[in-house]
Amino acid sequence: MTVHQPPAGARDLLPLDVTQKQWIERRLQDAFRRWGYHRIITSTLERLDTLMAGGAIDRSTVVQFQNNDDELLGLRPELTASIARAAVSRLSDSSFPQRLYYNANVFRRSGGNAYGRQQEFYQAGVELLGASGPLADAEVLLLLADSLDRLGVEDVQVVLGEAQLTRSLLEPFPEPSRTAIRAAIADLDYVTLETLDLSPEHRDRALNLFNLRGTPEEVLERLQTFDLPENAQQALDNLRALLGILKATQPDFYGQIVLDLSLIETFNYYTGIVFEVVGHSRGDRQLLGKGGRYDQLLELYHPQHHACSGIGFSFNLEDLHHLLLSGDQLPEQTPSSDWLVVPRSPEAQAAAFAFAGQLRQKEDLIRVELCLDHPVEADRLRDSARRRRVTQIAWVEADGSSETELVNELVNSEPSS
Repeated sequence: MTVHQPPAGARDLLPLDVTQKQWIERRLQDAFRRWGYHRIITSTLERLDTLMAGGAIDRSTVVQFQNNDDELLGLRPELTASIARAAVSRLSDSSFPQRLYYNANVFRRSGGNAYGRQQEFYQAGVELLGASGPLADAEVLLLLADSLDRLGVEDVQVVLGEAQLTRSLLEPFPEPSRTAIRAAIADLDYVTLETLDLSPEHRDRALNLFNLRGTPEEVLERLQTFDLPENAQQALDNLRALLGILKATQPDFYGQIVLDLSLIETFNYYTGIVFEVVGHSRGDRQLLGKGGRYDQLLELYHPQHHACSGIGFSFNLEDLHHLLLSGDQLPEQTPSSDWLVVPRSPEAQAAAFAFAGQLRQKEDLIRVELCLDHPVEADRLRDSARRRRVTQIAWVEADGSSETELVNELVNSEPSS
């Protein structure tokens, strides 16, 4: 039994990993709070029916359990379904719109022969519930931009699509081939698209749809060659309005947007804009996060099936961490202790605990360690403190008096009051 290793698919985070992860989380949390979002914490374990309700999750990727009542449960593979369930069942209709954020672990099982692949991941993101239209879409995308800016992430692309508009563009295809076309476009499989059994007219349309990618201006101009159905016009108007807001508000961020109307998922989860955040590090492309609008999801969880709009995004914290490691933003060391408190003798131990306790009561965070060795070899202790970047050493006597040593400088002090 390999008790010295974590289970397959799990991993440990050591103190420096945690320090860097928390650095990322604090900056994201700061952005979320400044935009008026409040943290929500949902159950790690959900009913499998809850997770499957939106149709966005492949059941085979869920880590599943069975409780004593033979009810199927699963570890959450993402947060949107859990937040949708909690929001519509626990919050009153009058409390919307709700601005919620989360920072949590999720679990996904890899399919096939993927033994040992990571199954636990960390995400941070937001959900804006009960608000629709270009202004709500713009808020979420601008919050995304602010979050990236606070992390110092610059070389990114935001790939923006419109699920409703793309579905409308697929409507002219005959039903038997529509699913295959959708899957080929979602998988960026140009070869399959070329070899599908389609009429010349439908093949040209499919290939043109595959290539609806570029700057917003280029794609919107190409879109004019398509004969759009009437139900696509509102989606197109909303998209144009959103792009106008982003261009006027954040021109630098607008310049990072790639409009991709071939950006579709293989499931019908999203109902409006969809987007992916792609980072670049040392030639690698990394999916840092994704999101979109899901206006038909929340009613699945509402007791009376009331409609409620929603939009959000999530960041993959491991991928953000990996990207930031190539820069100089992340802390390179764990925080050092401010004080090392050393009892001069066994009789001074109680006084040393009292001295350390008074330091810890200060309003600002002060990290205080107590020396647990006795007898103490002063020179070895000093060397150890220097290596661990301890700022000050306090030598405490049994009567509470102390000597404080800063670097190699000795300062006499009275007993602490």
